[in-house]
Amino acid sequence: MALDRIPVVNPHPHGGVAPVARRVMNLAHFMRQCARRHAEGIGFVWGETTWTWAALDRRIDALAAALAARGVAKGDRVLVQSKNCNQMFETMFACFRLGAVYVPTNFRQTPGEVAYLGQASGATAMICHRDFPEHAAAARGASPALRVVVAIGEAAFGDDFDALVARHDGQAAPTAPVEHDDPCWFFFTSGTTGRPKASVLTHGQMAFVVNNHLCDLMPGLTHTDASLVVAPLSHGAGVHQLVQVSRGVKTILLASERLDIDEAWSLVAKWRVTNLFTVPTIVKLLTEHPAVDRHDHSSLRHVIYAGAPMYREDQKHALAKLGPVLVQYFGLGEVTGAITVFPPELHAADDGPAARAGTCGHERTGMQVSIQDNDGRECAPHETGEICVCGVAVFAGYYDNPEANAKAFRDGWFRTGDLGHLDAEGFLFITGRASDMYISGGSNVYPRETEEKILTHPAIAEIAILGVPDRLWGEVGVAVCVLRAGTQVSEAELLAWLEGRVARYKLPKRVFFWDELPKSAYGKITKKIIIEELAVRGCLPLDTARQPPA
Repeated sequence: MALDRIPVVNPHPHGGVAPVARRVMNLAHFMRQCARRHAEGIGFVWGETTWTWAALDRRIDALAAALAARGVAKGDRVLVQSKNCNQMFETMFACFRLGAVYVPTNFRQTPGEVAYLGQASGATAMICHRDFPEHAAAARGASPALRVVVAIGEAAFGDDFDALVARHDGQAAPTAPVEHDDPCWFFFTSGTTGRPKASVLTHGQMAFVVNNHLCDLMPGLTHTDASLVVAPLSHGAGVHQLVQVSRGVKTILLASERLDIDEAWSLVAKWRVTNLFTVPTIVKLLTEHPAVDRHDHSSLRHVIYAGAPMYREDQKHALAKLGPVLVQYFGLGEVTGAITVFPPELHAADDGPAARAGTCGHERTGMQVSIQDNDGRECAPHETGEICVCGVAVFAGYYDNPEANAKAFRDGWFRTGDLGHLDAEGFLFITGRASDMYISGGSNVYPRETEEKILTHPAIAEIAILGVPDRLWGEVGVAVCVLRAGTQVSEAELLAWLEGRVARYKLPKRVFFWDELPKSAYGKITKKIIIEELAVRGCLPLDTARQPPA
């Protein structure tokens, strides 16, 4: 399917005016602006190495020229399998500059999974870190169209990235002219309900997202700021770093491959980091580690978290450690993080009327949220339904997947698949994924409420509640908990403690205690993986002889 024929399922109307080409800024121009305005300023830091904006722009020019010489052109898809590194950062801008489409993977995916992404995207080029030769081989085997392979680091499976950059130093491919709906990024969904789908992000849409992030998440950002990366650049963190480049903010990578919390806090202190983007579980790890008290973090203004709502007890702890710097946003990859925002001034440290416990905030600038029932009727305040959204941040549709597009859009609204409600003031409360809800004895159960209650128990550090099949009740809840260090509580004690705190039909039938909860590559608790692990451990099917809550 040619990229110039991607159906835009959320088109912008022209009224009675004949449609005209709407040229927009190529996103790679952000890097060019930094090279002009802050040429010798530090743009990127990784370990002991720093790159100026001028050096980054020159390397990106050289990479774009090298790819162009190998036939990569506007509209071509470039599959990228890499850990965080300067080369991955540079690849994003080189793709944009050529008008090619950046297709990053989750580097922890298997070779077969990455091969599928290459095949599904129609990639003709691949940039692959030297640590993943099996992924390069699998992608080549699955995609006959894949004709160009570049290796980050010396490897037998492709041209060396840095050698290509050196060979083409001083050269520059022309920056491709782009229109609003020209694709720039295939943002693959996590695939929790099936195989991943390629969300088509465009130059015009992403320019709006950048401005929206600057307006709602990080107001006042300037070239004097610094941003620490504690998540893979392939997804939300990559979008976040694009925003940083738009204002000349230096990006700092962790030197180590895994999250080293002491290193993270030392870098915050050394570089006077003002913002970082992560997920609630990583905020929890960062603020519960002793290193948070050993390093100066007074420079932080915005600790931005997304991917899931933060449990209230974790929120209060983080606020006590960091002060009023938390910013929550809600937004799927298809809306590029731009649905709601809960800014620092609304994050109350203490419970009370001002706390707005459980909300993920209000609508983002230029975006509209609608809670709808199964028929598309808008729900009243406090009535639970599917969270739907419209606005310029909404993606162009799924690539080559008309069936998924038909399910995802209704009357111009993008259907997120998340459940929730709005209060009378327009604050959004997420109940959970539609797939998280289970029906026990004819009653809908949304696990989030019970999870919040259990987390107030002093022994519980983490929890996930899932619905599983039950012969008598249809479905019942199963809780998987992680205990805080040095504490103990039994299944019977926890269930007895929970009595009276939530309705009986919402009580989990069983409670299991694990050393840790499995998480995705982005640090999110993944219930699909937990279900699989319960089965592996022999915890399913449940013993239905036990009387479930009525």
